[in-house]
Amino acid sequence: MSLLQQITQSLRALDYDFAAQEKLLPGLIERYLLLIEKWNKIHNLTAIRNLQDMLYQHVLDSLAVLPHLNGPQIIDVGSGAGLPGIPIALARPDWQVSLVESNQKKASFLQQVKIELALQNVEVIGQRIEDIHSDKKVNTIITRAFSELGEFVNLTRQLAAENDVNCRWVAMKANCSDSELKQIQAPFCIEKNVSLVVPGLNAARQLVIIKKQ
Repeated sequence: MSLLQQITQSLRALDYDFAAQEKLLPGLIERYLLLIEKWNKIHNLTAIRNLQDMLYQHVLDSLAVLPHLNGPQIIDVGSGAGLPGIPIALARPDWQVSLVESNQKKASFLQQVKIELALQNVEVIGQRIEDIHSDKKVNTIITRAFSELGEFVNLTRQLAAENDVNCRWVAMKANCSDSELKQIQAPFCIEKNVSLVVPGLNAARQLVIIKKQ
């Protein structure tokens, strides 16, 4: 089975309505994976080298969160190779996705992906998260393997308007301990702790969704 066929089959297994993007999405994901593979040889974007493994462990892992996100303004903190921000942007061209990555080599890669895939809905921010102040109304601040929950919220709380109770902080975790969950304290609280099923991935995945009270 070709990579493109694997992508198409895997997207169907996600059981998510990709709407008008359904026909374009497999090809865009394939091009994205090939860009990671190409840049990975020089810049070490990810420890995963196999394209099929990248598909399941990176792209599908990122797309599995879609039913639990609110748009249209998404900020991906510590984006690295563009995860989960690039897959989200590919699947939801109607959303605006900001990718925050302080490592300049990785930020350059993200800029190249934006150019080569013509992603009008992506903004690359090559700064430390604590130096960024957004004047946009942010709906979701998401991270994947950026930090523990307490640090994640503390470093990004300035991105949401002071009295905005509609913004959500979403942390993608393999296994979140009780002690880490207890790091979330007033005025924040855990709204949901969702177990995720990722097609082709036999590993624990959870989504910790945090809100401001």
